[in-house]
Amino acid sequence: MRTPARLQPLVDEGLVDTVVRQLMSGKEAMVYVVRCGDETRCAKIYKEASKRSFRQAVDYTENRRVRNSRETRAMAKGTRFGREVTEAAWQSAEVDALYRLAAAGVRVPVPHNFCDGVLLMELVTDADGDAAPRLNDVAFTPEQARLHHATLLKEVIRMLCAGIVHGDLSEFNVLMAADGPVIIDLPQAVDAAGNNHAKRMLLRDVDNLRGFFGQFATELLGTHYGEEMWALYASGGLRPESMLTGTYVSASGAVDLGNVMREIDDARAEEAARRLRLSSETRA
Repeated sequence: MRTPARLQPLVDEGLVDTVVRQLMSGKEAMVYVVRCGDETRCAKIYKEASKRSFRQAVDYTENRRVRNSRETRAMAKGTRFGREVTEAAWQSAEVDALYRLAAAGVRVPVPHNFCDGVLLMELVTDADGDAAPRLNDVAFTPEQARLHHATLLKEVIRMLCAGIVHGDLSEFNVLMAADGPVIIDLPQAVDAAGNNHAKRMLLRDVDNLRGFFGQFATELLGTHYGEEMWALYASGGLRPESMLTGTYVSASGAVDLGNVMREIDDARAEEAARRLRLSSETRA
């Protein structure tokens, strides 16, 4: 196929030999299958902020670090330069998270290079060597659902132990590889210790997994792994090998109405985005 303009510099630099085909077009990026020497990889081209359906909400970008105070001031003022810095920070967040999580043993695509807004990384494949499907495109038996749910909970624990919360985890950004699920799409990942919304995002991530796999194994719908996981993390007791029970009794106290309303708004926004994705895929 014809080389997309954004990939041409990587071809010129010898980082990519040929572009095989477009793999997908998502809310934040377009992904292509490429050949790099003897390996088949994927190239993720980030869309410009104005063309993304997923917005850089303050909740996600809170406490993200930039190089100096000038960039911080520009981001706060929303100047043109500030918007460019914010965009660069948004893209590099996924790159940084992938390297950090891969080093921690989390099942994510192995990153290889990042150049001019294009991320080169491992192509996750199924048993036939084809691009792996998303969880949303696969049906499971109750036993398979319980197995993969448990596997992903372990990955979320490893992520949290590495100080990262995915922030947008669902059946749409987990691939079903030949050897099990692989977590993808991390530009919205947040610092577990440095972001005030990390707990809420973690609980939502775990709830999304529960809701999806609960379609196939209904007993999962009564579990509360997210609350248990965060309680261990907050007390300093969470380890990659921690075994969870799925039960959690919260301490009584005043209801945070603001947090409840935020949860409702997030749920509405997430459902709207999900419908938009499904509508786009239907048209495609």
